[in-house]
Order: sequence, then C-alpha cells, then structure tokens
Amino acid sequence: MDHQLVAPTPPLGWNSWDCYGAAVTEEEIRGNAEYMAKHLKAFGWSYITVDIQWYEPDARSSQYRPFAPLVMDDYSRLMPAENRFPSAAGGQGFKPLADYVHHLGLQFGIHIMRGIPRQAVHAATPILGTTATARDIAHPNSICPWNTDMYGVDASKEGAQAYYDSLFALYASWGVDFVKVDDIAASRLYDTHQSEIAMISEAIQRCGRPMVLSLSPGPAPGEYATFFAEHANMWRMTDDFWDQWPLLRDMFDRCRAWQGRPQAGSWPDCDMLPLGHIGIRSVDGGGADRWTRFTRDEQLTMMSLWSIFRSPLIFGGELRDNDEWTLSLLTNREVLRMHRESRGAREAVRQDELLVWTAEHPEGFHYAALFNLSESPLPLDLPLEQIELTHVTSGSELWSGTPAELTAAGGLRTTIPSHGVCLYRLD
Repeated sequence: MDHQLVAPTPPLGWNSWDCYGAAVTEEEIRGNAEYMAKHLKAFGWSYITVDIQWYEPDARSSQYRPFAPLVMDDYSRLMPAENRFPSAAGGQGFKPLADYVHHLGLQFGIHIMRGIPRQAVHAATPILGTTATARDIAHPNSICPWNTDMYGVDASKEGAQAYYDSLFALYASWGVDFVKVDDIAASRLYDTHQSEIAMISEAIQRCGRPMVLSLSPGPAPGEYATFFAEHANMWRMTDDFWDQWPLLRDMFDRCRAWQGRPQAGSWPDCDMLPLGHIGIRSVDGGGADRWTRFTRDEQLTMMSLWSIFRSPLIFGGELRDNDEWTLSLLTNREVLRMHRESRGAREAVRQDELLVWTAEHPEGFHYAALFNLSESPLPLDLPLEQIELTHVTSGSELWSGTPAELTAAGGLRTTIPSHGVCLYRLD
C-alpha cells in the first residue's frame, strides 16, 4: 500500500502520555474517545492512541518499574494488561477497545517499543511463522537507555522479519490504525535504528491493513530525511516536548532545519501538544498534576507554528477537562484549514526577536505567522514585499477574527504580544 495514502494530511489526534504516563486505563481511553467524537471529530480529529506500557499490569506513572513482569502471549508478543484493559480478557487483545473507538467514527492507535521483550529472550519463547526463538533474533547489546522492557532485533538473523510480521499481523487483527514506535528514530546510545524501521515498514506492508507509522523519540537526524520519508509517516524532530518556553523557542530552529520536508504521507513531527490538564499521573517535564504552564500567548504561538509548519497535531491533555479556551485552540476552522491544505511553509524573516513564517494556499491566497520571541510587546509595521507578498488587498487574523491593518505603503501593522503571535490570512 502507498503510505502517502495513509496520511495524506498531517494526523490529528490524542495520546495518553502527557496526562497518564505509562498508567492509562481503558476507562480513560474510552472517555477521551467519547469526548473527541462529540467535540472534535467534526473538525478532523481522529486518532486515539494508547501510549507506552499497556502490557505492564502495575504501571503507576511515567516512571518505569525496572524489569517488571509483562503480559505476553505464547509467541513473544506483548498483550494488554487485563487489570487495566478489562475488555482484553480471553486473549482478545485490543480488538474490543479498537472496535469501540471505530464505532465512534475514530481511529485507534498504540505505542510500542522497538525490539522483542527481554523476558521472551530469556525464556527462549517461540516466534510465530519460524522455528527461530526470541533468543535467536535478539540483539542483547541493543537496549533502550531509559526503559528495560526490550532488546533490539538483529535484522541479520533468521526469524527477525517473521517476528515483526507476526506482531503487525496481530495488530491488524485488533484493528490498529496508528503505531507509534519508540526508541527508534534517534537514540542517546546508538544511531537511528534503520534496519528495524525497515523491518517494521515491511511488516506493515505485509499485514494488509493501512497503519500510520510514527517514529520516536527525536531529534531524528536530518541526513536520514529521505529514508524516513520512504519508510514512515511521522518522525520526531525533538526529544519529549513539554510546557516550557525554552523548548518552544528552540522549536523554531528545528522547524527551520526541516522546512520543505513536510509532504503527503511524510510529516516531520514537533511532538505532542502539552495543553489543558496534563501530568495527572506523569512526573515528566518538570512537573506533576497541573494545567499547562504555557501562557495563552505561548499556547497560540505553539498552535500557530505547529499548524503552519504542518506538524501532526497530537493533543496531550485530559480532553474531558478542557475549558472553552483550550477547546477553541483545537476547533479554529481557518487555522485547521491552513494546517490541512497549505504548502511551502518557510521562515521568511528572522530579525532579532521577530520571526515570520509564510505559506501559500492552492487557491492563491497566503498565510503569514508573525512571532515575537521577546519579553515585551512588539509594535510592527512589516513591509509585505519583505515577505515577497504584493497586491494584498485584505486579510484577517485567524485567532481573533479581526481584519488585518494594511497600510497605504503596502505594510502590515500590528502589535505582537510577548511570546505571542499574529497569524494572518492575506488575500
């Protein structure tokens, strides 16, 4: 299958990590799915993803228990912990939960770690479709530096591809639409794990079910951009992104490095949106149970950059706790249209603490996002010819809906808040 057809536009969804760490439950997945179906589906949001360690019965937060016993089937494949996902009882896996998400008109995703469970390797358990065992295909020196669940898979070993084929055949039988593979795009110990990415990509092709392939964590090396585009639909440009201004400010450099790369089926990924109520059972990002620490202007800056750059939009907060402000960030039809339909996003101006990103729409109008990275409001009279726009006769600011102030001299006049943005459609 053509992976460009799997994610022709950047995916929009929700992931359990920012609020629940490794400890999300079925009830919480169902509740967030119900909220998305009711409030967000009409705006294009569709993916509900269970993040890491759904196979760990005693997961409590974002801190992993080293060498914890994991739930596994007879063929070295991890299975949902039934105490946390009751509908998985009787070997049904995630099929009942995926069916429920599909019933709501949404799509179902899971997180997995690269590799094969260490407990399978130590026990030399079988692999479906081959005489090789888990021990035969393991790469015991290839380990994740922050999680003890898995060993890497040695692509040169007989049975390696069969293992990944069996894994994705299982996910296809469950009805999985999206797979986030972790410890694979970049590593603190190793280079990008290209051989395992290639095996996973092949396994998805063979399983017969279209699935979005998302690679984590970052920063994914830019020299592998073509490889990522050929094998995956999303790849992280950054390590875990949290609600801290220095991380958001840094993202402008990352987007500049990857500009020109977003295209149908292949989306460099700015990571999740740490908005709303996060940290409920997570202690990552320097905080616990909280509402996002980003100011409202910083939230608009993040949403504007992710959207004009065309990063996937994956919301991290507990959706059911959203206030009207947070919901408004996710349901602005004009911003979402820019995210879905624009092209050619680029950094057009970098001048002290002013950054301007521009993009065009196939119908001929343009977008301009004016960002102020400074600590004070920035009065601005921007000559439109500086961003290669002429003959602009009207425009509007997409978050506020106010008309653009265009000067007789061909300028765009505004005041940008500190850490804030003015996002325009210009006709």
